[in-house]
Parts: sequence; C-alpha cells; structure tokens
Amino acid sequence: MNIRSLTRGDGVVIGAAVLLFIASFLPAAGSSACSGPLAKYCEAQGSVNAWDSVAALMTVYVAGVIGAAIIVVSRALPQPRKVAGLDLGQFGVALTVFTAWAALWILIGSPSAGAGLIIGLLAALILAGGAIATPLLPPLKVALIGAPKPQAAAPYGAGPNPGYGYPGAQQQASQGYGYPGTQQQPQGGQPHGQQAPADATGGGPAGATAAAGAPVEFAPFWFAVPVARPLYGEDGAPAPIAELAPGTWYLAVEQRGQALIAQTQDGRRGVLQDTTGIQRG
Repeated sequence: MNIRSLTRGDGVVIGAAVLLFIASFLPAAGSSACSGPLAKYCEAQGSVNAWDSVAALMTVYVAGVIGAAIIVVSRALPQPRKVAGLDLGQFGVALTVFTAWAALWILIGSPSAGAGLIIGLLAALILAGGAIATPLLPPLKVALIGAPKPQAAAPYGAGPNPGYGYPGAQQQASQGYGYPGTQQQPQGGQPHGQQAPADATGGGPAGATAAAGAPVEFAPFWFAVPVARPLYGEDGAPAPIAELAPGTWYLAVEQRGQALIAQTQDGRRGVLQDTTGIQRG
C-alpha cells in the first residue's frame, strides 16, 4: 500500500469517519420520551447512545466507518480490486451513501434526537459527499502528502555511496537494474573523472567524433508524477495497465515523442502519455 497516493478527498473521508465514530458515543436521545429504533433503550435523558441499539450502530456508524476504510484502502492499493463485479472503491462509496440515507431516516424517526444522531447525520453526509466528489473535483484530487523533494545528486564517485540510483536513497550494490537503490555502472567501463583518449587524428576526444545530427542516446532517469496518472500498455490498448501514484519514484527507460516508457517497481512497463509537471530525480 502507498499512502502517498491518497488525496485531499480521502482526507475528508477519513475525517468524516472519525467524527462519525465519535458521534456514536454521544447521547442519541434528547429526552426520556424518545421513540423509533432507540425507544426501548431510553432509560433517562441523554443516557443512551448508538451502542445501545444494534440497528442504529450497524446501519449508520459501523457501516460508515467500514465504507471509509474500504475507500481509503482501495485507493492506496497499486491495482484496483473487485467485489461481486464492482470495483472495491465503488462498493465503499455505495456503503457511505447507504449510511447517510439510514442516518437521515433514523433522525426523522426519532422526535427527540440528541447530539449523537445530529452529529452522526452531518458526519454521514460529509462522508458520502467526500466519497462521491473526490473523483470529480480537481481540488480534491490533489495529493494529501506531497512527493518528497529528491536530494541534490553528488558527482559520480563522490560520497560514501557512489553510483547512479534512486534519488536521495542509499545505494546498494548488485541488485540489478530497474529498481530503486540499484547501483549503476558508467557505460563503456570508462572510469569517471578521466578524460577519454584522443582519436588518432588529434581531433579531440573519441566521443566527439560522432557526426552532427546523430541521435542522442536516452539516459534513464527517475521521476515522480504530481497527480495520479494512468499507465497504458505498449501495445496501444485503450485500457490502462496501472496507475502511477504521487510520491512514488518510477524509472523512465525510453522516450517516444512526448510520451515516456515507464517501469514500475514491480517490473511492469507501459506508456505514460501525460508527462506535464513530472518531477525528475
């Protein structure tokens, strides 16, 4: 799970779930003459709460907290999960809407509602609204935790862990190419800091004899996306194969026009079509 993939909308959902849980401990009835689902539990003014009624507790408070947890977990997972053919996040949204609906009718059916029912209804409405509006409103799509700024890279060969690898991370030797923390070797075996040998004609370094206009080799680099963006398959299929999450570093292994061929941490490769605003490591 990657908590950096959570958005501001997810923060609203989490906050509403916490408020809903707190409301379950507040008095549910405003007087001893209450009625509705809590009628048989009313013993004195303000003496009962949602925990004294299984119906109110399970349909509003527990259901709302479970719905919020499902939404947060589904958005933190690298791949969407399905339950009974529905996306896990959609199932959580439906549960929060049911929570708000049940809270409304429990409040209407109780002529002497206390703070627990009133605050519970407000929390349920905020919970359902945040769950529905998060994929629709751009301000709620902003990452809840921003991507970390990569540290300035020291010259190759300097510092206790020389080599190319994950930005700001300690380099590890012999882990293979394509995973954060990999120690890369300079191409061609040329020691860093030594000048390339001059060519036989005295025209300068051998690497400078490439003809003008020759294609420039692409150097892989690490990058992070500012917001969640889909990663499409290299075969051109319209359905994305993964979603790049803010706060996670990915490896760009090839460039195709304005698009990048990105490699995820589990080794999958795909095309990132929208490269605007990416943060290079």
